Amino acid sequence: MFERWISIGRDKSALIIGPRRCGKTTLLKARYPHYRYVTLDDLDDLAWARQDPKGFVSSLGPRVIIDEIQRLPSLTVAVKYAIDNQGTHFLMTGSSSIGLLDAAADTLAGRIQLLSLPTACWGEDAGKHEHLIFERKKNPLQIRQAQRLLKDALHYGQFPEVLNQENARAKHEVLANYRNTYFTRDLMQLANIKNLDGLLGIFHHLVRCLGSHLEVSNFAREAGVSYPTAKKYLNSLLQSQLTFKLPGYQYSPAKRFIKAAKTYFADNGIIHSLAIAVNEGQLLENFVIAELEKRRKLGLIRAERFFYYKSAGGREIDLIYEDGRETVAIEIKATRRPAAKDTRNLRYFKAKADRPCRLYLFYLGEQYAVTDGVAMVPVAALYRAA
Repeated sequence: MFERWISIGRDKSALIIGPRRCGKTTLLKARYPHYRYVTLDDLDDLAWARQDPKGFVSSLGPRVIIDEIQRLPSLTVAVKYAIDNQGTHFLMTGSSSIGLLDAAADTLAGRIQLLSLPTACWGEDAGKHEHLIFERKKNPLQIRQAQRLLKDALHYGQFPEVLNQENARAKHEVLANYRNTYFTRDLMQLANIKNLDGLLGIFHHLVRCLGSHLEVSNFAREAGVSYPTAKKYLNSLLQSQLTFKLPGYQYSPAKRFIKAAKTYFADNGIIHSLAIAVNEGQLLENFVIAELEKRRKLGLIRAERFFYYKSAGGREIDLIYEDGRETVAIEIKATRRPAAKDTRNLRYFKAKADRPCRLYLFYLGEQYAVTDGVAMVPVAALYRAA
């Protein structure tokens, strides 16, 4: 077990949301060994909690970890009572927000911390973060060392159990098992999904369309399911933290969510588990955006959410976010020698923006540089970076 970068305050109870196998249970058991542990994956505990929620919660004592609480969101009512009347301190986990966040918002508002735990950030298993990605440069030796680890990170992702495997075959086997259990059958049970082939069709079409706009009608047709079913399946993937969306960025906040969204996988290991060929550019784009999204969820990047940008003339930028009074714009290119054409959309965006902009190009080379106001950042600089 390696130390995670998430910060959990001690003053309030907490609900930690993250995908299956991201390390929520291991984290809490390691940091809070004296807390009583129960999981609603245990059918006996789940049955008791359904039959007598108040009695179940009261029996657990003053310091409690409740794992997989998304299996019974209504239990939050009994948790609220125990917090208010018995002074109980709860640490709860959920691998899906289906029904859970609404229940928590209704009953536990102001009483708990709501935190996200993604799969590990690249380099998290090697220790604390060493630098701030946008504020300090890694030295050339560190960049070269990280470059040697990049191929594995791109293909196998950062699920903690995968990181602990010694070779590629073992990593592949772990991810294949995840696909057959947590990414499909467990999700089907939780979201009341009946059509495994349809769900796999949605997964496969998402992989093929990485970096493209999400047109649900196309997904439905390709997966062989109805439009409402496709929407339900896509929403289930989002709520189970296996994917995340980037809405289109507009200069006017009122129009910000109008454009079609893009969907990315929360970890490249999910892509590998599906055994679908992906080109290098798509794999790199998903990797970088997912790594930055992990840091945003952990509070290491100060942004309410991320966006992508597409102009009326078709100019696209992979990632946009607002940091205070500045707008940060990021392009990702699978090249070792960036050319002027790789930065022209960034320069166009800055010329049209009505606020200060910081421009970055993540690429596969090893050198930092600044060209026409665009900072070139090696993808390897993400290793052990906050």
